[in-house]
Amino acid sequence: MSALFPEDVADYLKNNPGFFEQYADLMAQIFLPHPHGGRAVSLAERQMLTLREKNRATESKLAELIAFGEENDAISEKVHRLSVALIAAETFQAVIHLLNFHLCDDFSVPHLALRLWTKPTDIEDLPEFAAVSEELQVFAETLNRPYCGSTAGFGTASWFGEHANHIRSQALIALRNGGGTIGMIALGSEEAQRFYADMGTLYLERMGEMVSAALARVTKSVL
Repeated sequence: MSALFPEDVADYLKNNPGFFEQYADLMAQIFLPHPHGGRAVSLAERQMLTLREKNRATESKLAELIAFGEENDAISEKVHRLSVALIAAETFQAVIHLLNFHLCDDFSVPHLALRLWTKPTDIEDLPEFAAVSEELQVFAETLNRPYCGSTAGFGTASWFGEHANHIRSQALIALRNGGGTIGMIALGSEEAQRFYADMGTLYLERMGEMVSAALARVTKSVL
């Protein structure tokens, strides 16, 4: 008689699902180690424990998905409020004020800076029109999606004024009008992981599009 290996037993049970129906008493006679140590348990009890653990894992995953969905709903509502406010803005100063207000109040972004490459003649000199290096303008032109990460090596930390030395992470969002880059938004935080390399940027992209459209409208598209 050839030796019987565990794989042979496993294959037999898989190929004969009615085995334990025919020998139901074995379910109570076969004892296995408890999955968390301690006393031995019957095969039936072990199955129940396994099912409970799977149910707990499923419930935990479901709760995580629900929380993620609720978080997305909350962010979508905030983005909607920002878009409505920007549509209602009639002046350049109103756009800047509303952007600062909503990002601080709704999104808890502590620091915001905006730079535009060209100043319309009918708008007073403001920090938003301060000179930006050619290298940074070229960088903004190449941004296919917002940059999130450290401020090191960009020269944008100075945009945050007196808070510059405390900014540990930033998000840089290119502003475009008709395909050309007209400026950039910088969001800053003292927290090193507030803006990080692998974070999702969909809402930041949408924000850039909305602000670009609002600025083009209130400046009569001269940017």
